[in-house]
Amino acid sequence: ICSGSADKTVRLWDIRSDKEITIFKGHTANVNCVKYLPCENNHKDTGVIGIICSGSSDNTIQFWDIRTNKQLHQIEGKKEDSGISCFQFVSLESNANDKNKHNTYNLCYGSTNGPIRLFG
Repeated sequence: ICSGSADKTVRLWDIRSDKEITIFKGHTANVNCVKYLPCENNHKDTGVIGIICSGSSDNTIQFWDIRTNKQLHQIEGKKEDSGISCFQFVSLESNANDKNKHNTYNLCYGSTNGPIRLFG
């Protein structure tokens, strides 16, 4: 399970042992929301993708790799948003006739000032 905090960190926890596994540092303000990146594992040869996303009052959404404990990417909200309060990945289903069927995702986020934005 993962959590965000007012101490500007994202933490990954092992709920079986009740122990903290990793602390991700990089935000410069409160972390308001944290989610795992949606993944589909339709191929036997691919492992589970371990990416956590976090939204913060610093007006960024950051992507973290739980295998390497490093930041992968950062998205900045519009200046007038004054922070990211929540976000959601919205699935766009592929063509039902597509043999390699897979979903793509858009990212929507709620800003501290109220507007909902679509990124993607």
